[in-house]
Amino acid sequence: MLDNHIAPSLSELDMMGISYVPEGGNWKNIPESVPSKRLDQIRKSYAEGKGSRSTYYGRLTRDMPAYTISTNFNRPGCGCNTHYTQDRTLTYREAARIQSFPDDFVFLGSKASVAKQIGNAVPPLLAYQVAKALPIKGAFIDLFAGAGGLALGFVWAGWQPVVSNDIVPDFLKTHAANIDGATICGDISDPEILNSICDAAAKFRKDNPDSPLFVLGGPPCQGFSTANYRSIQDARNWLFKEYTKVLAKVKPDGFIFENVTGILNFEKGTFFPRILSELGEHVEAFKVNKVNCANYGVPQRRERVIVLGAAQHVVDSFELTPITRIEVRTKSISRITNAGVDESYPLVPSVMDAIGDLPEVAAGEDASAEEYACAPSCEYQKLMRGLTDPASYISYYQNMSS
Repeated sequence: MLDNHIAPSLSELDMMGISYVPEGGNWKNIPESVPSKRLDQIRKSYAEGKGSRSTYYGRLTRDMPAYTISTNFNRPGCGCNTHYTQDRTLTYREAARIQSFPDDFVFLGSKASVAKQIGNAVPPLLAYQVAKALPIKGAFIDLFAGAGGLALGFVWAGWQPVVSNDIVPDFLKTHAANIDGATICGDISDPEILNSICDAAAKFRKDNPDSPLFVLGGPPCQGFSTANYRSIQDARNWLFKEYTKVLAKVKPDGFIFENVTGILNFEKGTFFPRILSELGEHVEAFKVNKVNCANYGVPQRRERVIVLGAAQHVVDSFELTPITRIEVRTKSISRITNAGVDESYPLVPSVMDAIGDLPEVAAGEDASAEEYACAPSCEYQKLMRGLTDPASYISYYQNMSS
């Protein structure tokens, strides 16, 4: 069984459009004779100098990592989401794999909900390395939990989940089906929900007085993302204040705050210092890390900001160490890519490394009942199948660069 190995349905126009796109190509390969309003919008935007839109209607390159898996990976006109050989977008399982969710992690809910759960997640493999970089181990509260990518990585590293919160029921159903610990569904800005989270933390503190307790979470990133219209009026941009309310009430030993890099220049760079100031009121020290997930063994160019807040000695000893590099072929590769990484590091797994052992499936079809197409051909496929563990996977790449 390969749960969630379902290829999203596509319109006739989208099927026609992507049929013209070669591996590594994009919307520019589609002739203007294809009658698409979406393509007309992209061409108009490009002509007006509003960006190359180079990923739109993009077909993945098999020997490179994927672009960022967004919540729209099921739509070819919203990114580089088309399979490198098959005329379809990524299946939900393929997208989950590129996000480093193993095959036994099952996503529940509607197809639209599953796409959001996968696209919004922190890659568990990155979260694992964040947890392992901490000099302590304990328990955590997971806020804005989603499907549980951040939580899963910490569980892999030996941390204990206490309680997880999200406003979307489907997200927490997935979370509960895959990760232990209590869940509380509801709006964190509701005082009753906030108090329930804090009560669960207080009970854990009472029962486990010697265990460190952290708060994890990343408030919704859509309002900060450069992929969307950004406005200071977007209510999601202020949810960090609910995060700080939990810090004030629970008084944890530390926190991990995750978000998109767009948060750094939001409102001309004035908003992020405000967030740091309010987060910093509840800890001795903090450290800001800008990372590209592809430098941490995740087959995806996904840039994120990770903020650690804790006691000074914890912050001082925290160091995220890259294990892989990206082959730089174009000028569009971000400045964050390969920061602090030289050519002695092995290349990050490619898209084909991530999904090449999965069975073929046509657009709109469900291959969840199928078996693997072949034996695993690389360490990443072994990790996805549960044939190796995260620690062994990390060691494999560390040994390659030593």
